[in-house]
Amino acid sequence: QVQLVESGGGLVQAGGSLRLSCVASGMIFRISDMGWYRQAPDEQREMVAMIQSGGSTDYADSVKGRFTISRDNAKNTVYLQMASLKPEDTAVYFCAADVGRFSKRYWGQGTQVTVAS
Repeated sequence: QVQLVESGGGLVQAGGSLRLSCVASGMIFRISDMGWYRQAPDEQREMVAMIQSGGSTDYADSVKGRFTISRDNAKNTVYLQMASLKPEDTAVYFCAADVGRFSKRYWGQGTQVTVAS
């Protein structure tokens, strides 16, 4: 089994910054893509940022220029540095990782990010 544990969420004022971390543990042979999704109340889960094992990244248009994703392959950890936060960034943020030969997707339990105006 694979476990993803997120940390770093919380309450921040608009314009502030937060850094999310996610550590993968368990029976990990190989992790291809890792990244972050978010889900606001009454909305669908959406991709925020993803990073491949080689470092290629993909961002949602709404966060480009404000959020930066990175990873430490040796530690099976992915980070999301969030800056210039807006109230519309308020959501539960979920870590995602594609693990193993068939890139099975695993999810973390989520961490709440609240941006106050």
